[in-house]
Amino acid sequence: MLVSLKMSYKAAAGEDYKADCPPGNPAPTSNHGPDATEAEEDFVDPWTVQTSSAKGIDYDKLIVRFGSSKIDKELINRIERATGQRPHHFLRRGIFFSHRDMNQVLDAYENKKPFYLYTGRGPSSEAMHVGHLIPFIFTKWLQDVFNVPLVIQMTDDEKYLWKDLTLDQAYSYAVENAKDIIACGFDINKTFIFSDLDYMGMSSGFYKNVVKIQKHVTFNQVKGIF
Repeated sequence: MLVSLKMSYKAAAGEDYKADCPPGNPAPTSNHGPDATEAEEDFVDPWTVQTSSAKGIDYDKLIVRFGSSKIDKELINRIERATGQRPHHFLRRGIFFSHRDMNQVLDAYENKKPFYLYTGRGPSSEAMHVGHLIPFIFTKWLQDVFNVPLVIQMTDDEKYLWKDLTLDQAYSYAVENAKDIIACGFDINKTFIFSDLDYMGMSSGFYKNVVKIQKHVTFNQVKGIF
């Protein structure tokens, strides 16, 4: 967060931030400089990816902006040592290039402390395409090499609120998408898939977990992740 703020300061003031030193005359705020162009036109969020650069998105800057860490060779080697398995080609080829707290997960695994995987899918169509399946293909590999439970949340309630769908459509998409996810080959004895529309009203334990998480996650954490 601090690095991101310093980058924003430099883009606005035309100079690096220095503690206890007020800025001099700020640089013109025209959008003609390369930094200003990249800051404006390199845009990534959960729904949109856009850039005007012929080189594409600067992912190193994106890692800084999102406050995550780069998946480097050292981390990949540690995963191989810990699991005894060759790292997935999504890691070796840099398709997955950034992480949050993977070292903590490896610490837990090496110390034989239990953990589980958690992911999800916002069902917005009857079938999932290859792009949708990539994170699930990788999650299948993680479940196999770490031999851990997996929870998959189908956020059909979110899609009902954000998309032009009826409740029945959102729920039916969740069921159909779950079939596609199951086809990835997850361990049937260690995988739990659920629909928000089912469990929010049906399980008091579900809502208790929701409020526990709400209490421990700050706005800045959510903003950094999303």
